Amino acid sequence: MSRRDFLRKAAWISTAGAAAVLTGCKVRFQSTEQTSGSASSQTFHWRLVSTWAPHFPVMGDGLDQFSKWVDAMSGGRLKIQVYGSGELVPALEVFDAVSQGTAEMGHGASYYWSGKVPAAQFFCAVPFGLNAQQMNAWLYSGGGLQLWEEVYKPHNLVPFPAGNTGVQMGGWFNREIKSVADFQGLKMRMPGLGGRVISKLGATAVLSPGSELYTNLERGVIDATEWIGPYHDYLMGFHKIAKFYYYPGWQEPGPNLELIINGDAFNQLPSDLQEIVRTAAFRLNLWMLSEFEARNDEYLKKIQNEPDVKILPFPDDVMAELRKQSEIVLTELTEKDPQSKKIYSAYSAFRKAISEYSTLSESAFYNKISIG
Repeated sequence: MSRRDFLRKAAWISTAGAAAVLTGCKVRFQSTEQTSGSASSQTFHWRLVSTWAPHFPVMGDGLDQFSKWVDAMSGGRLKIQVYGSGELVPALEVFDAVSQGTAEMGHGASYYWSGKVPAAQFFCAVPFGLNAQQMNAWLYSGGGLQLWEEVYKPHNLVPFPAGNTGVQMGGWFNREIKSVADFQGLKMRMPGLGGRVISKLGATAVLSPGSELYTNLERGVIDATEWIGPYHDYLMGFHKIAKFYYYPGWQEPGPNLELIINGDAFNQLPSDLQEIVRTAAFRLNLWMLSEFEARNDEYLKKIQNEPDVKILPFPDDVMAELRKQSEIVLTELTEKDPQSKKIYSAYSAFRKAISEYSTLSESAFYNKISIG
């Protein structure tokens, strides 16, 4: 895939035609009957809108697979048409579109809606927080999903975990980061809580769509950018214009992606189709994480072979200050928003409870017996 083709897919906020499409949208969660009788005779036609470009690598591809899985498991009784960002609604209007019933399903990252629901971002990524494995444990087995359902219920939404990128990289920089002082005046593309953290260090957090990142970094509009991981970063071509590739991705250690469903639409499904959706979402969650793990390893090797790129860890004092400022940002958020305080309290308690075993198992494995 060429960088041009990849950038075309990465243009995940469309400005053309979205309003016109929205004008003609109607709620479509009602079913059509093939034959009269039991629920098993009903066919449902749903629309799934996403924050990703059509067929975007891994995320968009996964949604295409999800649609096929549901169709096969339901025997064709639940048909899902997937729309990339801008095809039916703009990327950042997915939450509202599904909540209002313009579309029955949506896919994205919950921190995109933090302006509407501050507590939502705890179900995606927290700086220095849970990794992908721990995030799944919290959501599926630690009460996190129930809290998530509670947060989204007033918005007529039913949430499901539906993908994870794994630990992301720290970003591409046009200058070396030797100390905390090097963040002073730095212009960096970084959304979410991570953006608030680097602002505490004197940097400017810039929000830019994926389609603009390469050009902005090349022309000096920004000095650094975080994106996802080696696979997507390589396809974007960042290794051609930035010399320093930093790790780890402290800002997003295990960002969970979400599938949201209009509550009215979900309640109209027969119980067997509801279970099919739950099962397919579970499969999508595992499939996406597996794809990221496999492809990131492959493309990290490609980046390592680039002669002008240095892959470096953030200095210890920088990591310590980023952690300190992360705690300050989280304190400020939870003091202002009672719902965020409740969710983060549960999140933190689970992280504390799981950390002892993780230290004895995961950490020991990587530090002592893993093959480098």
